[in-house]
Amino acid sequence: MQTKDSSLLTPLNLVSPPAARTSGSIAVVWDKPEVSGDVACYRVYVNDVIHGICTAADYTVTGLAPAQEYKVHICAVTAAGEVSLPSNLIRVSTKPEGEQFDITRFGAVEGGEVLNTAAIQAAIDACTPGGTVYVPAGVFLSGAIFLKSSMTLFIEQGGVLLGSAEPADYPLMTYRWEGREQLCYASLVNTQECSGGGRLKDITIAGRGKIDANGAALFKAEMAEAKGFRGRAICLRSTDDVYLKDITVRQSPAWCVHLIYCNQVTANNVSIYTKNDEHGRRYTNVFNGDGLNPDSSSDIYIFNSMIASQGDCIAIKSGRDEEGRRVGIPSENIRITNCRFKSGFGVAIGSEMSGGVRNVTVSDCSFEDVYSIGTVKAPRGRGAVIENIVYEDCTLRNYNLEHGDCEWFRGAINVDQFYSHKEYEPDRVEEVTEGTGIIRNITFRNIVLDTRAGNAIFLAGLPEQPLQNIVLENIAAVGKYGLKAYNIEGMTINNVSVLSRLDEAYQFHNAK
Repeated sequence: MQTKDSSLLTPLNLVSPPAARTSGSIAVVWDKPEVSGDVACYRVYVNDVIHGICTAADYTVTGLAPAQEYKVHICAVTAAGEVSLPSNLIRVSTKPEGEQFDITRFGAVEGGEVLNTAAIQAAIDACTPGGTVYVPAGVFLSGAIFLKSSMTLFIEQGGVLLGSAEPADYPLMTYRWEGREQLCYASLVNTQECSGGGRLKDITIAGRGKIDANGAALFKAEMAEAKGFRGRAICLRSTDDVYLKDITVRQSPAWCVHLIYCNQVTANNVSIYTKNDEHGRRYTNVFNGDGLNPDSSSDIYIFNSMIASQGDCIAIKSGRDEEGRRVGIPSENIRITNCRFKSGFGVAIGSEMSGGVRNVTVSDCSFEDVYSIGTVKAPRGRGAVIENIVYEDCTLRNYNLEHGDCEWFRGAINVDQFYSHKEYEPDRVEEVTEGTGIIRNITFRNIVLDTRAGNAIFLAGLPEQPLQNIVLENIAAVGKYGLKAYNIEGMTINNVSVLSRLDEAYQFHNAK
């Protein structure tokens, strides 16, 4: 029975991200109805037969045959059992079944004591287009390995790719660190460099095993040797069609998963641990441990994933200061949905954003003992524009007092152009230059948050370049302090309740 409720007649725009397919599965995502309160679940149809039911706006169709085309559409179902009009119909093909290259056939030995870098790299080099480099159960110690186009790195459940603790096992490379091209230690999993500035394509990292960068030991060793900046667990560069599926990535010496100049990236059911392990044990000797960082990258889908971070859970970046503006590659068209964040600082934009950031949606995510839902940070000197950012349908509960308001993080909802400045002067005007950033069209809606750590909401533009078009809608917030707003042109507040535990609920300064 089709519903008469107009909220469910809103077209459900169904897509399958370009990279989100294997030889046996296809992932799809869709936009929720504009008014979705009545939706109880979604039905997913494959070749006109119900394949499954879900409550989130993503679904992974499994059990499919290789190299076959499938028709997929969805319908929404209300609590009363009424079924919406069908979504658009999409046709998606699974990948062909490729050849498998088991690393043990190339001499890899499990146990975590024998260095297997050469054996694993030999398997990668031998891998034919569309093939899979297979890591079986067991612990396989390795230094830096380098992936190539048209391949899958598959780590079996019970398998661990464990990073060596020796800096000598990670050659020095020049790639972006904190917004600038700098000499760095290679990461545990890297992409090969393309000659002539070419690009790689079609790389999948999958399996229910683990990539453990051994960061607690490697951090100390790399910092002591100090020949370059710290490597990451995974660093993929200049690659199109990247799929991260079902994998656990943990204990990086720096940012955990770094995507530089990548396009059409999907992360589906990925778990990232940079602060504690899966059992809650704290990693030592690691700091600045972001979870997943898209950097001058576009068309990204992150869903059905979990990040427990020591730094930003997700940090969207695009270069720093003059160099970032000169490179001029933005991060754009990024969708983060149905994710769980369990420590760290939420979904951040910046502060290295000098190539620009636009068209980002964070929706249907939960934040537990996380300091902020969203931080948009663009201090003086960065330049460029951050625009068209939406955080919606999210919840935050933070009773962790490990962090409080400071120059790095000033609110559970946080838009801050004084980021990194301990003392800020909202009235002190400076000259507008190419380094003066613009932040506009930022929306927070349908948010419930309760934090004991500091400000519930902090919004601060520059006096010479105020924030533009900030929307707060349907928000119930409780904080140690309430809402503080400085230097805003065009601020819309609709159905917002902010409570302060210290009776300082609202503070506005030059906010219109």
